[in-house]
Amino acid sequence: MNALGTKIAGKRKELGMTQIEFAEKLMVTRQTVSRWEAGTVMPDIEKIADIASLLEVSCDYLLKDEQTEDTVPVRGISRLIQNTMGRRVRLNFFDDEADIDLYDTDCTILDFEGNWMKVSAETKKGHVEKLIPLSSVMSLEILEENA
Repeated sequence: MNALGTKIAGKRKELGMTQIEFAEKLMVTRQTVSRWEAGTVMPDIEKIADIASLLEVSCDYLLKDEQTEDTVPVRGISRLIQNTMGRRVRLNFFDDEADIDLYDTDCTILDFEGNWMKVSAETKKGHVEKLIPLSSVMSLEILEENA
């Protein structure tokens, strides 16, 4: 069993899920889950976020061998973004990493994890949802609720 397989099996058992229940929720077979946990097959990268969500852990926890839940730091930026989820914000980007679609646009932070956040906005091109690397954001301004 590899570190990823051990983490999947351990968290699944902690949550009281059988391999069959876990597989059904992820729309895979029980044999696939068994192979993940045994370390003979790795989950597709598209499944990692779903697995993390279902197990109530971060993708970093699953993918980094040295990462344990106890060592996941809650940084200031994580707290800030957590408190702004679902609210309207204006993002300011570093000049060399400006996202032209979101320049001078009000956004809503839909989700975030690790070094990324998902935002939605109404732009000149219409409605967009994008993943934004936190490293490209210089600052964010929380807008008034009725703005």
